Amino acid sequence: MQSSANVSLSAFEKELVTDANWILTKNGIIQKVFILFGDLSESYKADSLLKQLPDEVLKAAPKISRGENYEGLPYVMLDYPRCFFRDDVFAIRTFFWWGNYFSITLHLKGKYKQQYEACVTNAIKKNKLNNAWINMTEDEWMHHFNSNNMKIAEPDDAKKIASKNLLKLTCKLDLKDWDVANDFLLKSFDEYLQVLINCYSPNDETNL
Repeated sequence: MQSSANVSLSAFEKELVTDANWILTKNGIIQKVFILFGDLSESYKADSLLKQLPDEVLKAAPKISRGENYEGLPYVMLDYPRCFFRDDVFAIRTFFWWGNYFSITLHLKGKYKQQYEACVTNAIKKNKLNNAWINMTEDEWMHHFNSNNMKIAEPDDAKKIASKNLLKLTCKLDLKDWDVANDFLLKSFDEYLQVLINCYSPNDETNL
């Protein structure tokens, strides 16, 4: 039998368990994230650069989903464009993680990574992506940032990018900057598309 000490509540826990307002407030915040992401999805779809992406990555409509336990905390995510196959992935994922940040990730795998790798490397070399992070592992579903998982992208990261079948490029915004989240995410979304579509200018080197 489990000891009763293991299920006893601290004074702080008793305060929370008897107060419904904090749960209702949390639910209200999550609902606002859904509204924000719904508005963003419409703005994303209106970006004219999308028309220059492969047709298959635009077939699926935007998808907003939520959960309660990413690393123990609630989250909401918006996927658009979204094209997920076992070996090939093209997606942009907008992510809200309770207590942490908003993030927006360009997720390329397989043939799409091969197709756009040079474009991303070129943008990093030319400092066109400020404060962007790149993945250090092949784990597709890690969304948190630490030294084992992600690192700030640097001009000499071409070999790191080339060595993996997965490329994740991520920008994040602290939740204290909530009021600018819409503009930040829209700007980042458009920057990702600019990187992929306007890969080279006439003066760019072709050998990266």
